[in-house]
Amino acid sequence: MRVVVVGYDQMFSNLILGTLESQNRVVGVFRHERVTIHPFFLFFKDIFAPGKDLSFINSLKLTEIKARSVNSKEFYHAILRLSPDVILVGSWSEKFKKPIIELPKIGTINCHPSLLPKYRGPNPYMRVIMNGEKETGITFHLMDEKLDNGPILMQKKIAIAQGMNGDTGGSLKNKCCITARSAIAELLTMMNNELVIPTNQNQKEATYYSQISEKDILIDFNKTSSQINALTRAMNPWQPVYIPHKNTFLKAEKIKFFENKTKFHADKYKPGLILKKSKGNLWILTGDDKIAKVYRPGVFGKLGFLKTPIYMRYFVKAGDICC
Repeated sequence: MRVVVVGYDQMFSNLILGTLESQNRVVGVFRHERVTIHPFFLFFKDIFAPGKDLSFINSLKLTEIKARSVNSKEFYHAILRLSPDVILVGSWSEKFKKPIIELPKIGTINCHPSLLPKYRGPNPYMRVIMNGEKETGITFHLMDEKLDNGPILMQKKIAIAQGMNGDTGGSLKNKCCITARSAIAELLTMMNNELVIPTNQNQKEATYYSQISEKDILIDFNKTSSQINALTRAMNPWQPVYIPHKNTFLKAEKIKFFENKTKFHADKYKPGLILKKSKGNLWILTGDDKIAKVYRPGVFGKLGFLKTPIYMRYFVKAGDICC
């Protein structure tokens, strides 16, 4: 089977490897930098600071498609020339238009890192952890003009490690990408043997989550320690979370939780109460009467590292409410 792979980062490379391991042929690849970086600047970047996707492509001596968009004339003509049976998509920011979707002989297949129809949208790694899900997965589905909507070809479930040292967004991404590698090899083998029957998604079960917003990364201490921990794990390693304090936001990169052995309890005191400040660390009351120890928070902003010592010393006090 002739396959064109479109994508970036870990999902891109794992889909390529899985395709090759299934004894199918990768006849072309299209990396995301072609879309996000102007050709003039990309030319010099590829020479002096090549990205890992380009290095990976070159190491396997794959044919790279040179175009500015998956919906461009250049991409269209490249697909006609390469004549793939399948276009395989793993992580992409553009919406594919119908003429491109319908070009391959068999179809255009997307690998989405959730158990569709749940968690459609751009950030399923983060969202499933934020929402306390115990499992997620990957879904291979035929693409149509709607986002994450086409008939399902294969799904694989993945357990999400729970607790204070549970999966982060980054570790869950690794799990999904590794699973996708073996799964695409299995799917392509099944397709070669004509054993795959597409199943329509149940639209009544569909959920969609948009891009992570500013509100999503703010800690609400009215929530439980488990919920706060889930938020910090979900954003790791891509995005710090922040503590609202007066008219400022404090970046919190490390938080641990402890039993509350003080006289200040959530049934009488407002969650978000700063119980103690010591050596740049903060002890803050949570909604389930635990204590969150925030290690050396920093003031948000480009000059935050300069403002932090002064702000933490003179403006942050025990008894303040973070909200």
